[in-house]
Amino acid sequence: MTSPPFDYGAFEEGRHLNYWTLEPALEREAARVYPEDEYEWAEPILESFAQTVGETLADNSDAIDEHGPILHTYDKRGDLRNEVEYHPAQFENERLSYESGMVADAFHPPPGREDPVGLLHTLTMQTVLSYVDAGLVCPVSMTAGAALVLRNHDDEGLYDRFFRQLTSRTYEDLIQGAMFLTEEQGGSDVGAAETVAERVAVADLETAAETATAAQDGGIPDDRIYHLNGEKWFCSNIDGQGTLALARRADAPDGTAGLSLFLVPHEFPDGDLNHQIYRRLKDKLGTESVPTGEVEFDGTTGYLIGEPERGFKYMTTMLNWERVTNATGAVGIIGRGLLESKIYAANREAFGQTIDQFPLMKRDLVDMQVDFEAALTFAMEASRYLDRYERDHDDREAFKLMRTLVPVAKHRTARMAIDSASYAMEIQGGNGYVSDFVTHRLYRDAQVLPIWEGTSNILSLDLLRALEKEDAHEVLFPLIEDYLEGIAHPALVAVADTVRSHFETLQEALLTLASQDDEYAQQEAKQLADLLFDIVTASILLAKAQHRIDEHDDAREGIVATWFVREILESTEGRGILDGDTLPIEHFDAVVRYAPLDPGTLVASLSAS
Repeated sequence: MTSPPFDYGAFEEGRHLNYWTLEPALEREAARVYPEDEYEWAEPILESFAQTVGETLADNSDAIDEHGPILHTYDKRGDLRNEVEYHPAQFENERLSYESGMVADAFHPPPGREDPVGLLHTLTMQTVLSYVDAGLVCPVSMTAGAALVLRNHDDEGLYDRFFRQLTSRTYEDLIQGAMFLTEEQGGSDVGAAETVAERVAVADLETAAETATAAQDGGIPDDRIYHLNGEKWFCSNIDGQGTLALARRADAPDGTAGLSLFLVPHEFPDGDLNHQIYRRLKDKLGTESVPTGEVEFDGTTGYLIGEPERGFKYMTTMLNWERVTNATGAVGIIGRGLLESKIYAANREAFGQTIDQFPLMKRDLVDMQVDFEAALTFAMEASRYLDRYERDHDDREAFKLMRTLVPVAKHRTARMAIDSASYAMEIQGGNGYVSDFVTHRLYRDAQVLPIWEGTSNILSLDLLRALEKEDAHEVLFPLIEDYLEGIAHPALVAVADTVRSHFETLQEALLTLASQDDEYAQQEAKQLADLLFDIVTASILLAKAQHRIDEHDDAREGIVATWFVREILESTEGRGILDGDTLPIEHFDAVVRYAPLDPGTLVASLSAS
């Protein structure tokens, strides 16, 4: 039951089981991208955490979704309270997540190691957590992101106390991070921010007890303490103690060049509240487990991070991080919807047999499995290069690939998550449309993924900037070529030739956009992002297939790569109806249930197709 080929009919639904052992693609992809010594250490931890997620967090997450957070802005006497009331299960889920080392182990040596592990480990654990609650992944991710910003840009160590608490493995000592970026009049135009920051005069410090207390306790110099005034419109994890916010100092330039970055605590060490007003929580479609609201800064104390007017540059550290976590979160939603679909199809009987025996459903499940592995592969490739860059900021190859792959990963996987969650609902029938079943929540949660941290248009334009300003094609093209170079198995050579042909098209597309005016390049930016995703994903899937054949004599990944290329890249007459290709029916067990597949069978099958 827990080893391939899997009997999904043995499960009632996708909970009280282990997401890691039931989806070998997760394990195989982690093994591919992790440094080898880190993966050997991490694999049992990932498996154990996945069991905890499936056994405990899955049930808690459903309860939390039904009883979301409640904001109490004022107490009964009208005094500022700014308290968010949570369902008790929220605290258990947070404790189990943070004390797993999901954040801490990327910043401090975990038990049994002399050095921290990379951010790849955090991202992989977040992928597993997204199987049950993408909303909880948001504050976990922002906590890691805030710590990353402080590690990278707090050169003087002024905020070490905050850093230690953001990266604590002990839940009682932990503070959580947040990012207050969006303003109503700006949205994606961050440079339109109107929040202002005013230096606090020394005389004011002497009379402002709460500010002085904060400064004295943290050793924060007077010239770092500001009062912020303005409104932030879409603030997730609204009560985070380690919140990052952008504001403009007096006489600073317009646009992003004039923004500075501030650390805004929820409360001071003596327990007094920072003077900000949590006006209301948003009545959202999904991600109920993370409170998102509106915040009014009204003389709110903020501590300047790094150099003035470099705030947007500092914030891009967190933006890149959040975008790749958005992608791995999408993978988790796709994976959970896929698992629920497999289990339901293996149990639901119609016309005398389970519906997973009907050819149409076989094809649907093969399509969903291949989409999952495509999203997983690209998201983890983007994660690999972000991790590499954060280990070594002098690694220019990693920087260029991170800048290229991260916006594309976020753009494409977000849309794939919505499509996959929608079809998972359809497979469940009417049950999928009601809140008693998890597919209802998966679909609601997935809808925010294209919105968080930049829409598809913003991300596609960011890709253009990376290609233009960073000459990212200089490392992107060799990456693709390296993956395609080792494809030698007879069943994969023709598929690789198809990918090479489309790779040439990608290169031609980049030359065309470089020769056209900016308006045309912007018009086609999203098409370019999709084409790049398809080519990179296909090349990696083929390389993985070759490796699996060489090392394990198993051709299953060859089927996955082949079907991705046929469905996504090849243009077939009559939408494929005329080609007689029966791959989903012939190889359903190999793709969906992970049954081993003899490479010789692969050659014969694909030759016949």
